[in-house]
Amino acid sequence: MDPVQSARKTLTSFTQMLPIIIGVLLLISLVNATIPAEAYAGFFTGNVLIDPVLGAAFGSIASGNPITSYIIGGELIAAHISLTAVTAFILSWVTVGLISLPAEMDLLGKRFAVTRNLLSFLFSILIALLVDLTLTSFGVSL
Repeated sequence: MDPVQSARKTLTSFTQMLPIIIGVLLLISLVNATIPAEAYAGFFTGNVLIDPVLGAAFGSIASGNPITSYIIGGELIAAHISLTAVTAFILSWVTVGLISLPAEMDLLGKRFAVTRNLLSFLFSILIALLVDLTLTSFGVSL
């Protein structure tokens, strides 16, 4: 296939995906606008094992871009939410997307999209626990 033909196919694919991408971005923006950052703080229990799961769940539902997650993470830390919960929240906010899951299944396949999101969810919890363990073993506390 020559480069011009490849470029045309790529442009056609991108043009077909554009409405889905715009719809997902609008839906994510709507969720982020309706749920203030302070609302997340009331959901956490202080339990080292439950909070990362809750953080990952809320991050998965809300999902967004990394810059916004850092701001919300800072607000959660300021509200005395555990670093484990905030780490899980930020990781799942960026890597898991329940809102964008239908579009991802449509574009990349159901099996791949579900597997990727499930693994990202589980790893966000595991990494959050490992961050807590690492910082605790070095005597760092927030």
